[in-house]
Amino acid sequence: MAASVVSALRWWARTKGDQDALVVAEDDVSYATLESWTSRFARRLAEAGVGPGDRVGLLGSNSLEWCVAALGILKTGAVLVPLNPRLVAAEVRKILTDADAKLVVADDAGLETLPAVQAEMPGLGARPLAEVGEARDGAEDHFVVDIDPADPAIVLFTSGTTGLSKGVICTNQTLLNIAFELTLTEEGLRPGSRSLLVLPLAFTPGLVTGLCTTTVLGGTLVVERSFDPGQAVRLLQKHKITAIFGVPLIFEAMAKSPDFAEADLSSIKTAITGGAPVPVPLLEAWGAKGVALRQIYGMTEVGGVATSTRPEDAAEHPGTCGTGSVFTEFKVIRADGTTADPGETGEVILRGPGVTPGYWQDEENTKRALRDGWLYSGDLGVLDDEGRLKFVDRMKDLIISGGINISPVEIEQVISGLAGVEEVAVISAKDEKFGETPAAILVTTGEHDPHSVIEHCGRELADFKVPRYVVFRDEPLPRLPSGKLAKVAIRREYTDIPAKHDKVR
Repeated sequence: MAASVVSALRWWARTKGDQDALVVAEDDVSYATLESWTSRFARRLAEAGVGPGDRVGLLGSNSLEWCVAALGILKTGAVLVPLNPRLVAAEVRKILTDADAKLVVADDAGLETLPAVQAEMPGLGARPLAEVGEARDGAEDHFVVDIDPADPAIVLFTSGTTGLSKGVICTNQTLLNIAFELTLTEEGLRPGSRSLLVLPLAFTPGLVTGLCTTTVLGGTLVVERSFDPGQAVRLLQKHKITAIFGVPLIFEAMAKSPDFAEADLSSIKTAITGGAPVPVPLLEAWGAKGVALRQIYGMTEVGGVATSTRPEDAAEHPGTCGTGSVFTEFKVIRADGTTADPGETGEVILRGPGVTPGYWQDEENTKRALRDGWLYSGDLGVLDDEGRLKFVDRMKDLIISGGINISPVEIEQVISGLAGVEEVAVISAKDEKFGETPAAILVTTGEHDPHSVIEHCGRELADFKVPRYVVFRDEPLPRLPSGKLAKVAIRREYTDIPAKHDKVR
């Protein structure tokens, strides 16, 4: 059990128990308190029948209790399945069914969603996240269940090329590998570091780079319940934050905050961003404050960050994502598997100690993605003469909106359920705020208008997946000889949707 996230928690509780481990709002929790608190909650779960290998969902917005619950679930030896709190019941049910979950711990909003889920999953248990707060006070406790570090610890469900969710497995060993490698490359992520998290805890940056890595390093994680640019700038200074990570729009919003101009950001050693290209003016704004804002390339399957721009390259090579890491490397290959030349576009493949061992109970997708020791990303990239990677496009059709993956196929499946819809293609449209947003192109014989399509999607999908553009057409959508929609041709035809069509929400 020594090689685990929660064994690191136990060590820091012994050696520097008075140090803050978590700060949420005005609530500070020391390592000694966090160790016993998570153990008391884990004991409750174990007494209720939760044991090693059981899948336990965690549904809720950012909170101190969410963090405690996550670590407590890991202490039982169960497999943590974080759930995006913005998902609707049908989406939650799909993930929990795929995970074959035994229990869900949910906040008040999540508990309102669960009855519709349990109606089709009668064996699914539920416990209120408020119960975590009840376990805060009590006798010192060090409850933990011994497990194999190579066993699954977390399963992060992420959209795939088929439009169906895929559960990316993280073991304790891969989580420790990720943390260790980050300490070798990121000055702001070292033992005792202080990170600010303004992203959701339920995603890879929040859970892996945020909660797990900070716990392993004995650092302090400052968690915001929701993102407020001015408040974020103030917290950077108040807590002398050493590391911050997020999508470009977060850094842009902070740079526009009135507090930014006079802010002392000298404590920041690591500021990394991904999910969308970084505008040069944004790099310059942070650079003027002495902060090298660096672009990353990564994915959930490699623990989030596979490579990032080196600090010395941040200004001169803003569109690149670095040359790999100490133990994580990548290649750009042609369709025949041979290595692409500099300047030649190809698929990015990666290998390293943080790569997932596979997808949860999905042998087909695991074999497709993991071949001969390499992870095939499905992303297109190109290298410059010095080996710097530039992300080009996704071989997959994923839309990245505000740093969150959205599957067009999932939206297409929902819209196809409307009577009279003959064809539908969902593509990305440029968006000033989110980088990209879904746009639906429809061929229909039914009496629909954009608002009826939006209302239908709103019942089946989280709001960030609901299209902001709905375009009707009379001609059939272009298709490939195989019969599949010709997405490249469709995107080419609708290259500038915002300029030619009205946003419907």
